[in-house]
Amino acid sequence: MPERLIHEVLPVGLLQCNCSILGDRTTSDAIVVDPGDEVDRILEIIAHHKLKITAIVSTHTHIDHVGGLAALHRATRAPVLIHDADLGLYRNLHMQAQWLGVPTPETVLIRDFVKEGDVLPWGGFLAHVLHTPGHTPGSISLVIEDRGDTQQAHHARGRRLIAGDTLFQGSIGRTDLPGGSYPQIIRSIHDKLLTLSDDIVVYPGHGEATTIGSEREHNPFLR
Repeated sequence: MPERLIHEVLPVGLLQCNCSILGDRTTSDAIVVDPGDEVDRILEIIAHHKLKITAIVSTHTHIDHVGGLAALHRATRAPVLIHDADLGLYRNLHMQAQWLGVPTPETVLIRDFVKEGDVLPWGGFLAHVLHTPGHTPGSISLVIEDRGDTQQAHHARGRRLIAGDTLFQGSIGRTDLPGGSYPQIIRSIHDKLLTLSDDIVVYPGHGEATTIGSEREHNPFLR
């Protein structure tokens, strides 16, 4: 990816959700993905790079990925985007909070939704939306690319994948929570993610980055 791309990955909250801040160094436009908590730290990075947030995206609406949505929306006024199949989960954050034994976070009225095939532009970059259900019904993954790479949709050099809790280094997202489906997450990974080129770097919702090629070869859940 060109040097103009800023990509800060910040593990936040009790479960250390990976929040991604993706900005264009030239235009200062940016998006934030999965602001699960610690919004003050997220805002510090935004201010450090002098970024203007054009969208806030959640890969799914488990509490550890959406706990900071309301505060970040209030601070930036950027629209909040989720897949509508996860709206029910978001509306029941109090139940998720009870499971974890934590306070229910503030929520925001979500009016904007994304679906398979949508493209989110900011600055000189694009985020292609892949609907990857299985961890939750509305889980999405985002393929990030330079606008100049759009003619090579799945094989552009230097592209990266924000995988949420669908694919991890050596593992996959859990499917034993409400709305989860093991057959569905395996199908999502094989049909949507493993069609990407091996050198694409994968940024999961928790833990270390990996690549499509490494997971194709070594991930025991994908054999």
